[in-house]
Amino acid sequence: MTATMPVLDIRGLTMDFGGLRALDNISIQVNRGEIVALIGPNGAGKTTFFNCITGMYEPTKGDMIIAPPGKAEQRLNRLKPNIVTAHGLARTFQNIRLFQRMTVLENVMVARHCRTFSGIAGAIFRDKRTRREENDMVEFSYKMLEKVGLSRYVNELAHELPYGAQRRLEIARAMATEPFLLLLDEPAAGMNPKETSELDQLITKIRNEEGIAILLIEHDMKLVMSISERIYVLDYGQMIAHGTPKEVSDNPDVIKAYLGEAFDA
Repeated sequence: MTATMPVLDIRGLTMDFGGLRALDNISIQVNRGEIVALIGPNGAGKTTFFNCITGMYEPTKGDMIIAPPGKAEQRLNRLKPNIVTAHGLARTFQNIRLFQRMTVLENVMVARHCRTFSGIAGAIFRDKRTRREENDMVEFSYKMLEKVGLSRYVNELAHELPYGAQRRLEIARAMATEPFLLLLDEPAAGMNPKETSELDQLITKIRNEEGIAILLIEHDMKLVMSISERIYVLDYGQMIAHGTPKEVSDNPDVIKAYLGEAFDA
């Protein structure tokens, strides 16, 4: 597989809620090792799009195809969220969804369970394989915390972390599932400029060092324009533009619908 072939290929995705069409014939591609942004006003359908491709919603029409590196293509339609995760898609959410009363390490270990094999019997009888797998899980989870700069918080409760660190913990938890595609839903929401700058560096680092493709929804246009190679723009469930950051920021339809006349890329 070459770097220009899509690992995510969404074709004609349509989502209806009763008489409301939330997504109208949306087609999006993400290539291997690429950072792509999905932007648009509130209510444009961005999170609905994420919910469709991660199995939380069943779309009305369209095909959702993934091509994990080194593996055969897989259709996502009608797959449950845990199966989608097992195939290599991981996401974070707009609202922080950590286990607040668990430690930082335990939060990552919970996500890691999708890559373990010990069943109920192993948990009860604690055989050699189960113990080895648990040790491997701890070691792997700690490495994920190192990658996002949270190793010093390993034994702290999640709710005790600074806000920006909680956001990074969500990313570490998603990465613990070993995805080939990481979906970030407004990762910079609520962050101050310093935290946003650190997030910018972290996302780029993940792509460069791990080779993970990233699709993000984000309202912080400085972040979007600095790290994205391509941008898709939704408005009222319809795709109104697609291109490089320069092409999108210069597009009159995008300026009118979302960026505003005074936007400076």
